[in-house]
Amino acid sequence: MKFNLQELQKRDWVLIAVIICVTALALFLHEYIGGKGAGCATVKVKGEIEGVYSLAKDQSIEINGGTNVLKIRNGSADMTEADCPDKLCVNQKAISKNGESIICLPNKVVVTIESSEDSVFDAVAQ
Repeated sequence: MKFNLQELQKRDWVLIAVIICVTALALFLHEYIGGKGAGCATVKVKGEIEGVYSLAKDQSIEINGGTNVLKIRNGSADMTEADCPDKLCVNQKAISKNGESIICLPNKVVVTIESSEDSVFDAVAQ
């Protein structure tokens, strides 16, 4: 059996067009809608997971009984309040890319991002 493009009927071309449209729509949804809300922030206190929160939903989270406050907005997480003396965690930038973290050593709080979007820096500079 030999394949000939001229023998394709109208319904064959319609089927091909439908398959192409469905594939393009699935790719669009995955890249532009699914990719944005795919990240999450994992909060650990004393090495134990206290919660996992989506970066797609704006929210304010009290951590460790209120010693720290994490705000998630516009796809990034930022430590906005802490009762530790140095407040280094509050002064860190907001995080949104895979592997980035905010650490509060006095309160033993670690916030880590898991996302499909990688950080620009993937090596340690000396």
